Amino acid sequence: MSLPEKAFPVSWDQFHRDARALAWRLAGVNGDWKAIVCITRGGLVPAAVISRELGIRMIETVCVASYHDYLEQGELKVLKDITPALLEDGGAGVLIVDDLTDTGRTAAIVRAMMPKAHFAAVYAKPKGRPMVDTYITEVSQDTWIYFPWDMGFTYQKPISEADRG
Repeated sequence: MSLPEKAFPVSWDQFHRDARALAWRLAGVNGDWKAIVCITRGGLVPAAVISRELGIRMIETVCVASYHDYLEQGELKVLKDITPALLEDGGAGVLIVDDLTDTGRTAAIVRAMMPKAHFAAVYAKPKGRPMVDTYITEVSQDTWIYFPWDMGFTYQKPISEADRG
């Protein structure tokens, strides 16, 4: 699989730094989160970092499948719901974490479940940005982010040698 023209590969080191930066911002928002609800699978890694940095022990998942072929979003399916106790009072005091908000479709589903929760993502694209309260880095809508768990070690052509179509 070749990289798209606007590829944003993220290393483990960079992702860890960005997730810690997100935790730093979130520490200033609320010092007493009841729980983290991470959107799987992408939200698992930043949720682990954030839970450590902010001392949050209660971690829950909501499983939403959207990228069925890794190329474009398909029909959204909720595969696992959130524990009912965390849904009380609209999710007030709960932190929702994801790696990326792209189109905002997945975020909208989870926001509808927990309208009073605080939504945080490491990366945001313009269409999804209005759905999150806190994020670290914005990339253009036509940029594909390659997360470290999706990558292997391969040679990359220098930008000057890339086909310019």
